Amino acid sequence: MNRQRARALMFWATLILALLLMLLPLPAAIAPFKPYWPALVLIYWALESGDRVNLGLAFMIGLGADVVDGVLLGEQALRLTALVFIVLRFRSRLRFFPMWQQALAVLALLLNDRILQLAVRAFASEPLPTWGYWISPLVGALLWPFVFLVLDNLRARWRLHET
Repeated sequence: MNRQRARALMFWATLILALLLMLLPLPAAIAPFKPYWPALVLIYWALESGDRVNLGLAFMIGLGADVVDGVLLGEQALRLTALVFIVLRFRSRLRFFPMWQQALAVLALLLNDRILQLAVRAFASEPLPTWGYWISPLVGALLWPFVFLVLDNLRARWRLHET
């Protein structure tokens, strides 16, 4: 398998895995703690491979997530497009932050994502969520170092096997 094909395979496999993790059912007691996996994976790829991730891809992944998750069509597409736009805009700065600062930036990005979700759902006349709605971004920020290290390790292993 050539290098480009192997990289593309790993890239798409991680995005599909993120969509599947998004669908993972959890008990009601811990459901608010489930992070937004597609956002975390797209943040990683936007930081590490900015030429591969663009706004169109984020929109398409968001539409796929909308269809798979069964929510309002375009909601996650809007959220992921805004998230990737911000990451790509500040990519040169975010890449060189220490891990704890990256985690804080991811927390800010995920909170922005929740605010966009809240705005979209308010326009759809849905009731306001409970306080548990705001836990997921914190969990995502706490998981960010592990997500980053796992994906970076996978990317490095594939790079070693390709040579």
